Amino acid sequence: MQTADFDYPLPLELIAQHPVECRDASRLLTLERASGAFAHRRFVDMESLLRPGDVLVANDSRVIPARVRGQKEGDGARVEILLTEERAPGEWWCMLRPGKRIHVGTRIQLHDLDGRPTPHWVEAIDKNDTGKVLLRLPDSPGLPELLQAIGETPLPPYIERAPIDTRADRERYQTVYAKTDGSVAAPTAGLHFTDKLLDRLRAKDVTFAAVTLHVGPGTFQPVECDRIEDHPMHEERFEISATTADAINQAKAEGRRVVAVGTTSMRVLESVATPGTAIKPQRGRTDIFIYPPHKFQVVDALLTNFHLPKSTLLMLVSAFAQPGDTAGRESVLHAYAEAVAERYRFFSYGDAMFLH
Repeated sequence: MQTADFDYPLPLELIAQHPVECRDASRLLTLERASGAFAHRRFVDMESLLRPGDVLVANDSRVIPARVRGQKEGDGARVEILLTEERAPGEWWCMLRPGKRIHVGTRIQLHDLDGRPTPHWVEAIDKNDTGKVLLRLPDSPGLPELLQAIGETPLPPYIERAPIDTRADRERYQTVYAKTDGSVAAPTAGLHFTDKLLDRLRAKDVTFAAVTLHVGPGTFQPVECDRIEDHPMHEERFEISATTADAINQAKAEGRRVVAVGTTSMRVLESVATPGTAIKPQRGRTDIFIYPPHKFQVVDALLTNFHLPKSTLLMLVSAFAQPGDTAGRESVLHAYAEAVAERYRFFSYGDAMFLH
């Protein structure tokens, strides 16, 4: 299929720059996969859309304040650093801007949130062919504590408001069930849930199960080739616990629905699925790229946000709309056109969509 097949017009003013005041006050567009029918609802309606016995699988990865700023030793040039993945204790692969003049041995003094130099330095110890730099980070204080003190929430590039309220975003660009540090982008479908809504769902006999996938900056990587099959998919770390594997396996055996909260949870589940074989607890890495046509093995319904034109995430949603066929693209783009016409809010801080 062609990348251009997944383009759609989006007025820039529909890209949400701020979250709604109450998480579950977002709008919700539902799409019935079998018929292509859609309806306009509110996110709190998930309580009626989910059934007793459903297993709700969400990504519990926690966003870290992964963007820090500093100044090069020597020429004093300002540098922006985005931590992307830990290679070893004290060593992280990072994206630097500007990065071309960063060489092995370059030292950078980190700044605090007010732009003042701190006593902490990082050093470039390697570079790879994608342009990422391996930095050796300060030993003391511990990295989590240091990032909490001087790091910024790594909001997506399409959020362009000024000034950015990093303190408020630390709470709102994070799911209420976030647990395991490691993501540099939020699993945004889960941002709409509140503790009270989750309690009501549990009271309705909906099972909440967690997987962990640490979301990297590759989630925003555009598809630049003409044929989607030629796109090199990014790789991300995941983990499935024994408790979650058991909950999913039992649901599938009993004919109950598995509902993925977001494309990250979907990618974890479909990465480990083998027809006729139970899901096993495991840790691993996945570079699965789901696009039409695709036969889904585990997930029966998907909660997700609205995604960028020509993105891998839009391709995944299109594949799910009509599993094993290519017609899902038309169904999803028709629903997106309706969302645009009805002035839905798009992308990370935007509204949600439920495919069932």
